[in-house]
Amino acid sequence: MNRQSWALHGRFKARRAADSTAMAAAARAGFAARGLIYVLVSVIALQIAFGGDGGGQQADRGGALGELAGKPFGSVMLWIVGIALAGMGLWRLSEAVFGGAGPDGSKLTKRASAAGRFVFYAFVSYSVLSYAAGNRGSGSGSSDKHTDDVTALVLKWPGGEWIVGISGAAVVIAGLWIAVRAARKKFCKHLRTAAMSRRTRQVTEFLGVTGGTARGIVFAVAGVFAIVAAVQHRPGKAKGMDDTLRAFRDLPAGPWLLALIALGLAAFGVFSWCNARWREV
Repeated sequence: MNRQSWALHGRFKARRAADSTAMAAAARAGFAARGLIYVLVSVIALQIAFGGDGGGQQADRGGALGELAGKPFGSVMLWIVGIALAGMGLWRLSEAVFGGAGPDGSKLTKRASAAGRFVFYAFVSYSVLSYAAGNRGSGSGSSDKHTDDVTALVLKWPGGEWIVGISGAAVVIAGLWIAVRAARKKFCKHLRTAAMSRRTRQVTEFLGVTGGTARGIVFAVAGVFAIVAAVQHRPGKAKGMDDTLRAFRDLPAGPWLLALIALGLAAFGVFSWCNARWREV
């Protein structure tokens, strides 16, 4: 077998691996893990909404991991979540290399988006697994402090205000894009709706619209805070997920508004579990 034949054979085997049952299982496990993190964040946010401090936890991924670590068999669960998120990353990588499911799965924009998500989930998986292995400074750190540190660093660069401001605007646009797509039920094209009962589809669509809209709003508001930090040249104005959620509480009728956002994030978590069952992968 010549070099070209070996290359074709290797590519064929890689493609089969990307389309395998194991890869589908990895993707579904990743959706389940993502859903668990969002549900835990929503529980902490609800505690914050009604006068508490979230039990001392941050309403972000780090807080969710800390909450999980404190439960019975928490260490085992952390390993499972980290591995499941790694599976999600591998699935996104396969989409970037070979294209995803559906007629538009091989578009360059879809592949680029999958590549970006692979990088994100690879980082998140690494941080969770590091935390599970005993590095308590990894994965559980405050998103607010990280955001402050990065913003302060960038603002010291030449043109740093523009970089932070443009990045903030991009986050606002991304948040609005997420919310609008959720409201328009764009997620339905990725689900095996024909295999659902009518009631299951209605519930899944409600969770997708509610959860996606809430998630998009949180992203957009965080982007606004980044723009304010750039305009005022004050890194502390930029907010991570925890401070962004707490900012809702400080508005008129804020506790109830934060509670609605928290319930929306919980809906997104449950919607992720629906993806674990019904997503085309």
